[in-house]
Amino acid sequence: MEMTGAQIVIECLKEQGVDTVFGYPGGAILNVYDELYKHKDEIRHVLTSHEQGASHAADGYARSTGKVGVCLATSGPGATNLVTGIATAYMDSVPMVAITCNVTLPLLGKDSFQEVDIAGITTPITKHNFIVKDADKLADTIRRAFRIARTGRPGPVLVDITKDVTGAKVEYEPVVVEPVARKTDSILPSDLKNAVELIQASEKPYIFVGGGAVISEASEEIKAFADLIDAPVCDSLMGKGAFDGTDPRYTGMLGMHGTKASNLGVSGCDLLIALGTRFSDRVLGNPKRFCQDAKILQFDVDVAEINKNVVVDGQVIGDLKESLKAILPKISQMKHDSWMQHVNELKKIHPQEAPKHGLNGPLAVEYVYKKTEGDAIIVTEVGQHQMWAAQYYKYKRPHQLLTSGGLGTMGYGLGAAIGAQIANPDKVVVNFAGDGCFRMNMNELATASRNKLPLIEIIMNNHVLGMVRQWQALFYGERYSATVLDDGVDFVKLAEAMGCKGFRATSYEEFTKAFDQALTEDVPVVIDVIIDSDDKVWPMVAPGKPIEECFDDEDLRKD
Repeated sequence: MEMTGAQIVIECLKEQGVDTVFGYPGGAILNVYDELYKHKDEIRHVLTSHEQGASHAADGYARSTGKVGVCLATSGPGATNLVTGIATAYMDSVPMVAITCNVTLPLLGKDSFQEVDIAGITTPITKHNFIVKDADKLADTIRRAFRIARTGRPGPVLVDITKDVTGAKVEYEPVVVEPVARKTDSILPSDLKNAVELIQASEKPYIFVGGGAVISEASEEIKAFADLIDAPVCDSLMGKGAFDGTDPRYTGMLGMHGTKASNLGVSGCDLLIALGTRFSDRVLGNPKRFCQDAKILQFDVDVAEINKNVVVDGQVIGDLKESLKAILPKISQMKHDSWMQHVNELKKIHPQEAPKHGLNGPLAVEYVYKKTEGDAIIVTEVGQHQMWAAQYYKYKRPHQLLTSGGLGTMGYGLGAAIGAQIANPDKVVVNFAGDGCFRMNMNELATASRNKLPLIEIIMNNHVLGMVRQWQALFYGERYSATVLDDGVDFVKLAEAMGCKGFRATSYEEFTKAFDQALTEDVPVVIDVIIDSDDKVWPMVAPGKPIEECFDDEDLRKD
């Protein structure tokens, strides 16, 4: 059948099972939006306040569901406004397809109005990208984009389409989209044999779970694996929820703001088994002194991650769920009673406890955990509040914590929370923000309000850039350069002006009352939580130091 390029775009989205897209229209993409209008009963379009909000919303939709998120933008500044969101998705391996439209083919390369080489700009931050100049190739290109986005290690793909292609008529044939198979061809018997030997020779194994475990949906296999080899489990920021945070084996996060139990425990193990993690610098501390006395066994779908940041003694390459399924029958039940007793003793000696005075970030997170019974979808911006949300909310399942781990994108959270709430209308969605981050995306409150989304925005308002200030206090002689935000902006009035409910909490009692009320509302709620400017995230590892040299405020007082 003959269709315009714009019609083909919509039909391809329907083929892929897309039910929601996030975007912002403009001249070059008008043909697509005109067709989208005709299919509004099949594909919901969410108009964000800014294209960056659209990219983060598509990201949040994808992370909370495991599906491919989709965002749309027009040419020039519309397309470039997606860049930070695309980079955020790329760093955290989020499946996303960004569709942009450009000027017509005769105008390409002539510095035309709102023309930009978005394919060239995004080459380093996409898994792949395309520019479509021939309408006959449009359908296959879109199909390929979705397949690439979700295959193997997921990631964002950009499709840029010239405007004349969206208007041209060509033949279109619908196809049935085949499910993407898990990557198993690289799971080698020799690698499995070596892995089994390393595991069975270990007396003090430790399991380290990363974001790849969430993507692979490998929770059941990780639980079975941990019980089989009788090992403690820690995780990265991106790995939250892949292993139940309430399980007795769990010791907390590893790395710069990891628990002392995890940092000290991993530093004393004889085998670190890394499941779907890339060993980022925030985990390693000083890489030369990371796990010096231990062997490292790495499971990852991406061979490029092997021996990239640490040298390993064994590897299994392939989808993590399938890799664990393959290795589980090859291992006999193990017992490490003295090792588990030692790790449990570390947990008792170094508990992760919120300060019990006044109103502070950890206490607020703990209350949210208690009140939501650990079942909410938690989204964060980037900074101290992000670490508190990671430390004090116990994540029980994958896709429960949505946060910018690799790029560390301030302004990510509210857009992502919008995407998550739309994808999960039956779940409580809470976005933890700092006042600095909130200033970068507060225009998206209008998007949440317009769509009547009952998400809850909790602003940890310390009137400073909290994490930067913490570094300035500890390592820069308390020279607070450009980090004070005490300028009198009233976030409660702002929320009300955007059509949301607003509350201010200056005490723990006021916070609990406001959050309880927020849970009953059917509109977005903003809670402005006033905390001390000098509250800090503990424990911490100083830059360049090994993770076993983690310290907290009590250690500083002793010094």
